[in-house]
Amino acid sequence: MSLSFFKATIFLSISGLGIVGNTFILLNYMHMFKGSKKKSVHIVLIHLAFTNIIMLLSKVIPTTVAAFGMENFLEDIGCVMSAYLERVTRGLSICTSSLLTLVQAITISPRESFWRKLKLQSSWHILLPLLFFWILNSLISMNLLFHIKNISSMNISQPSVSDTYCYFVPDNLIIRWIFLILMVLRDAVFQGILGVASGYMVFLLHKHHQRVLYLQNSNFLYKTSPEVKAVYSVLFLMLCFLFFYWTECAFSLLLNSLIENNSMMKNIQEFLKVGYVILCPFILISRDGNLAQC
Repeated sequence: MSLSFFKATIFLSISGLGIVGNTFILLNYMHMFKGSKKKSVHIVLIHLAFTNIIMLLSKVIPTTVAAFGMENFLEDIGCVMSAYLERVTRGLSICTSSLLTLVQAITISPRESFWRKLKLQSSWHILLPLLFFWILNSLISMNLLFHIKNISSMNISQPSVSDTYCYFVPDNLIIRWIFLILMVLRDAVFQGILGVASGYMVFLLHKHHQRVLYLQNSNFLYKTSPEVKAVYSVLFLMLCFLFFYWTECAFSLLLNSLIENNSMMKNIQEFLKVGYVILCPFILISRDGNLAQC
């Protein structure tokens, strides 16, 4: 019990920092968006921070309840909502990160390029893809609504897989594969968009760097425009996202291949699931001068 409480305390402390950081990002970009220059990227960052907060809360609440031994506190509905929101927001984080990269690539693209034709006429039009992301991820995660139970409502004879005080009751094999394939397709499509948009931005940055090298004014050579700084921030953020995503996938495959459940590796996997959403606000703060001053 003491070891579980110690692990929960560490997880809560780290997650608490993530919640505070994402709340700071959310409030600051909402304040920026109220100004005269409304940008689509601000709405995307607001949505990303909001999604990160919900994801962390959906992880923190069950962990806290389990650490204090209050298994009956939220009952079945609490288990269902926490697991469902965690999966939905994890999918939203992937989709929103890809959209952020795409919006940034369109913003810095030359006027005569094909990418520029994708630019939205109004910043508010970005709400349509965000609404689509909510509908898509809500549907993909629907199977959890029927197969998550609280430990107090389970019989010992029932097959189940434990996760803190909530249990996932295995569903029909065909249904399980359908939802698994849908999640894999979603991740592949949006990471493909992320990869193409990031590659295009790297190409534009290379061209910009080559152009600047021809300038004779050395003072201008070392000046970096706000647009270029924003691109570097997004690219660094996407590298962070890909690192945590694929590392967590590798740990998940390794854990599934092991006969005995390794608690240490499982704890590392749980951290990797939320590592990106915890570091995300601090990466943005460190690379955005306005946020750093605040």
